Amino acid sequence: MSTAGAPDQKPFDCHELRVAIVASSWHDTVMDGLVDGAQRACRDHQVEAASLVRVPGAFELPVMAQALAAQGYDAVIALGAVIRGDTPHFDYVCSATSDGLARVALDHQTAVGFGLLTCDTEEQALDRAGYLQSREDKGYEATAAALSTAATLKAVKRGYV
Repeated sequence: MSTAGAPDQKPFDCHELRVAIVASSWHDTVMDGLVDGAQRACRDHQVEAASLVRVPGAFELPVMAQALAAQGYDAVIALGAVIRGDTPHFDYVCSATSDGLARVALDHQTAVGFGLLTCDTEEQALDRAGYLQSREDKGYEATAAALSTAATLKAVKRGYV
């Protein structure tokens, strides 16, 4: 796991942005940490009210992200955790989810925060879930990246960039 080269971004005012968080329900302890991190990032960036929507699993993240983007959200943060098992299911779910989320961002010109953990073990996922003992906070990071992108997209669309 690498944090080398991560940008040093300070929170800024995003109160004008409409933000939705879509989170899978699998691996609830990991997901609780990711959702907490995303909500904390929203508060730090002065997002007034981020909507939270739950879906059964990671595979369902793109379709919900697409529905939310179509409703005019400026940023959609997609959170999930896929942990490798003994079958190729892991590869198919990770690939389809990643491709689907990228498609949503491009088709809707909407910032999509990529908070999909793809880990070999639950311990690796917990180490990225943003708990005090975790080394990383991917829920926060995905949200901060999406908010920064959404603010820049809004400026571009208004002709300020």
